[in-house]
Amino acid sequence: MSTVQATTMQAITQRRYGSPEVLRLAKADRPVPGDDQVLVSVHAGGVNPADWHYMTGKPYLVRIGGGGFLRPKRSIPGLDLAGRIEAVGKNVTVLKPGDDVFGEVGGAYAEYAVARQDDVVLKPATITHAQAAAVPIAALTALQGLRDKGKLESGDKVLVNGASGGVGTFAVQIAKALGADVTGVCSTRNVAMVRSIGADHVVDYTQEDFTKSGDRYDVILDTVGSRPLVACKRLLVSDGIYVGVGGPKTSFLVLTRMLWMALLSLRGKQKLVSMLAKQSKQDLEVLRGWL
Repeated sequence: MSTVQATTMQAITQRRYGSPEVLRLAKADRPVPGDDQVLVSVHAGGVNPADWHYMTGKPYLVRIGGGGFLRPKRSIPGLDLAGRIEAVGKNVTVLKPGDDVFGEVGGAYAEYAVARQDDVVLKPATITHAQAAAVPIAALTALQGLRDKGKLESGDKVLVNGASGGVGTFAVQIAKALGADVTGVCSTRNVAMVRSIGADHVVDYTQEDFTKSGDRYDVILDTVGSRPLVACKRLLVSDGIYVGVGGPKTSFLVLTRMLWMALLSLRGKQKLVSMLAKQSKQDLEVLRGWL
């Protein structure tokens, strides 16, 4: 008996910026992979702060940076996914139908999505699709923030502000994997969890201001931006690096904080930098190995 392949699929769609009420479950065209792409049957999609920013269009820098000025450029949101390859383009050589994969591809909130073969890697059999879908953006941010921006070396002292969040939990574990002495900052209810994932020291910010501890760090990874930059700079060793990956919610405050980072980096060897994670198959493979 012959069957006709469906040309439509169910997807979460978005035609305008706003709160979650702008999201709609609707039929959409099922994507067709190009020569260098794979078609993934989506089993799970990750949710990140980036997805919220693209949904709301705020801060407005998101729109200027390619999200679409008046309306979302992509009608199907979602960046991180995990699933099973259904079909591959003629130039795809590493992956094949039936492979379970995860990565950052866009259009994740649908039954199917297409991805470049370099945007996904094989999912470890030891984790579920739901677990794998939570990895890409958050873990890449932690890895690249510590290793590339923070220049982390074995034996360094690292402080992670926001250690119980998505990026923070990965940052604690990755910093330990890279040989660092790690201090995690979180609230009371998460102290035990942060300690259980490898933090050598945990600061409960509801009880103590970590910027007044007197300790010094080679790298600070700040996912919250809750403390003044000047106070954070005082925590750095003479050539320490502060990496900001979260904080203000408006374009004005984002630009203001970035300007302050640049100004505070002008004097001495201490550096204050901000970052956004970059897609990298090589880094996804590193994370896959640890997973």
